[in-house]
Amino acid sequence: MITPENLVRHELIGLKIKIVGDTDRKLVGLAGKVINETRNMLVIEKADGSEISIAKETGIFSFQIGSAWVRVDGRIIVGRPEDRIKKKLRTW
Repeated sequence: MITPENLVRHELIGLKIKIVGDTDRKLVGLAGKVINETRNMLVIEKADGSEISIAKETGIFSFQIGSAWVRVDGRIIVGRPEDRIKKKLRTW
């Protein structure tokens, strides 16, 4: 079961996301749903149906888990999804 404590070790595809910080200020406030994930990028589908790719390393993201929003520094989730799930992470 996905919880705020183990979010970074789970699949991110399908979760609602907001960008709360990024080196590109135009991206801050963008919201949508994660539809794909690669080693360095998240592909987000916006409400209008368009897709945008965001670099993980430069962003701070907020993911919705149930009714809670969990803030994650993108540098923590850099890596292939299948490797990140196996990786041991310090408490973040």
